[in-house]
Amino acid sequence: MDKDRLFGLLDQFMIETPTWAYADGRTRFGKFHQPSSASTIEEKLADAATVHRYTGCCPAVALSVVWDFSIGVDASATATLARKSGLRIGSVSPNLYEDQIFRHGSAASPDERAREHAHRHIVASIAIAHAVGSKGLSLWLPDGTNLPGEDDMAGRKERIHGALRQWHDAMPAGMKMLLEYKALEPACYAADVADWGMAYIYCKDAGPNARVAVDVGHQYHGQNVEQIISFLADEEMLGGVYLGGRPSAGAESPLGSIYPFGMFCIFHEIRQAAEVRGRDLSRLVYRIEESQGPRPRVQAMISSAMAAQELYAKACLVDIKKVTDAQARMDLVEAEACLRDAFSSDTRPMVAEWRKKKSLEPDPLAAYRASGLEAAAAKEREGARAAAGLPATVEWKT
Repeated sequence: MDKDRLFGLLDQFMIETPTWAYADGRTRFGKFHQPSSASTIEEKLADAATVHRYTGCCPAVALSVVWDFSIGVDASATATLARKSGLRIGSVSPNLYEDQIFRHGSAASPDERAREHAHRHIVASIAIAHAVGSKGLSLWLPDGTNLPGEDDMAGRKERIHGALRQWHDAMPAGMKMLLEYKALEPACYAADVADWGMAYIYCKDAGPNARVAVDVGHQYHGQNVEQIISFLADEEMLGGVYLGGRPSAGAESPLGSIYPFGMFCIFHEIRQAAEVRGRDLSRLVYRIEESQGPRPRVQAMISSAMAAQELYAKACLVDIKKVTDAQARMDLVEAEACLRDAFSSDTRPMVAEWRKKKSLEPDPLAAYRASGLEAAAAKEREGARAAAGLPATVEWKT
């Protein structure tokens, strides 16, 4: 592939980073404080802007309704602040899992009050998304059961169908509903949206503006994620790819650190769908989905964005014509070799040259680490926390 073509593809590969990834990381048992972590929406947006300023590929920021907004407060102020920081608002995520009323679920709950509360929250979230100019409602239903016989599974399915139809129809023109599935979180017996097939059926029933979001880090062991991506893309039902590693079905490890060849294959299937099968994936949402771990948050996001660019560039180097010709001849060895050759390419110099062309530092992580920005942010934020009387300690869940 010639350089101009590769650079054009890199120009199109833009990633969202989520505001919650800039706050203190946590495990399932505790939150661990880092001096430079963001505590306010202003600090989160500042960090997201820093990541984009160094990488050139993260112009959008994903927001959480509960963590980033107060219901009833003018949301457009956040959008204005994002624009001033050089960002745009990406997807907006409602929160249907922290209120006590969701003990037995939200849309699927047998408690009518919980379902009504969920409906009010989603309607308010849609209004917030519209106010900030978001085109994507990123929806995860954490509904499920923990015990056999706890509830009627088919009844829960029907409640979700009804809720999603309502929420889909409440969205303004141009907005997409991105329905995410998770295999084993948080219910330990049966999740109500446990896999891509269930999410597909829910989206097809909800309406034409509903799509499936695939979180790479939340899959069953042994699941072929690139096949799921290919299937959904060919069905024109792929709305988002949330990028991360795959150590287990319920974890979010750093992108590219554990699952690099699989991530490369995912990007290859997306390119195949667009260039060979003519599927329109121009509005596909890429989002870095990692909020846990001990790495400093801005460094983690820069590192993951760089890994995504390098793996995507490798996928762009696959000779698609050669692959399809080998497949037509049923030459398994040559077809696989085409992918392995591209994956073995060192794309770091190419991506560095792309950055230089945009007047960016060729090595964003090294440049950021040498800038002194993290130490300055830590000093300022620790002072702000102390002035507000907030502790800088480990917080344990009980």
